Amino acid sequence: MPFSSADIAVLNTPAVLIDLDIARANIARFQAYADQHGLHVRPHIKTHKLPAIAEMQLAAGAVGITCQKVSEAEAMIAGSSAITDVLITYNIIGEEKLERLKAVSRKVRLSVVADSEVVVNGLSVAFQGEATPLSVLVECDTGAHRCGVSSPEAAVALARTIHAAPGLVFGGLMTYPPAGAEEGVERFMTAAKAGIEASGTPVPVVTSGGTPSMMHAAEAPITTEYRPGTYVYNDRSLVARGVCEYTNCALTVLATVVSVPAENRAIIDAGSKTLTSDLLGLTGYGHVLGRDDIAIDQLSEEHGRLVSSGPVGLAVGDKVRIVPNHACVVTNMVDAVFVFGEGMEAPEVWPVAARGKIV
Repeated sequence: MPFSSADIAVLNTPAVLIDLDIARANIARFQAYADQHGLHVRPHIKTHKLPAIAEMQLAAGAVGITCQKVSEAEAMIAGSSAITDVLITYNIIGEEKLERLKAVSRKVRLSVVADSEVVVNGLSVAFQGEATPLSVLVECDTGAHRCGVSSPEAAVALARTIHAAPGLVFGGLMTYPPAGAEEGVERFMTAAKAGIEASGTPVPVVTSGGTPSMMHAAEAPITTEYRPGTYVYNDRSLVARGVCEYTNCALTVLATVVSVPAENRAIIDAGSKTLTSDLLGLTGYGHVLGRDDIAIDQLSEEHGRLVSSGPVGLAVGDKVRIVPNHACVVTNMVDAVFVFGEGMEAPEVWPVAARGKIV
């Protein structure tokens, strides 16, 4: 059952609310698509940072989880015995992080990525004395222009370096492409895979990701695995892209009106420390559910300004629920979230286990 007005009335604000029934439906939707097209699902936990939701994703059919930092992996593993397979999609550099990475590798099946010999050499030095070699995937730039080798030829060369490095085993190819870049993924990864296999090295995994294009993942059939993150909650940016509707948004921010200084303006107690300053190409900082006429046009740290072309129709003490522009960042702003779902008589407080980790 959804959050009721009685539930909302007793919560202090600002508060981050999670509707578990919507989250389960979101998980099931993409898992069904992936199963239909023979894709493995490895969801990115950066959106929820909650071991319990990772367990929901695994129970639905996910093969493992994706993390962005060693500290995220540590927190998720500590929070759930069901998490046994982790991919960290970030270049890991530095002696202290590598020591902690080794500790993680002794607890779960671990894979990481690299896009340079410098990163590969550091991993090799750290892992050459370990009982189990570390699986390392080559990160490829298929159009996002962030991390990743820039050509299939460079991917082939780095794969050979990984294959020859003590303590490591080549694990496959990884990319995070821009939305709608399935053709580019297919072209780049097909060429890279063929070049690597020509030298006798298998390519067991080709992993791609990104919620905006997830329902088109099969249009790059070279892909064996997909890593959606935001899909579990959805947010305003995905509604704007046509990926979902507001009824599919599991995360909302509950805020209280603290001032109505003008007929067309109200102030809420959710500012940049809750809604964040992410715009993602949008105008305004979130969508007030049930009030298409209201815009959140301005934030300071603790204030959010709601404006309307007509009377705002709110009074001091009223509460509003907001779908944020970017759910992943909002999750990282709070120590705990309030969750509700079928079979729960009242909202439960769940600590956000993997939030705020600095390394």
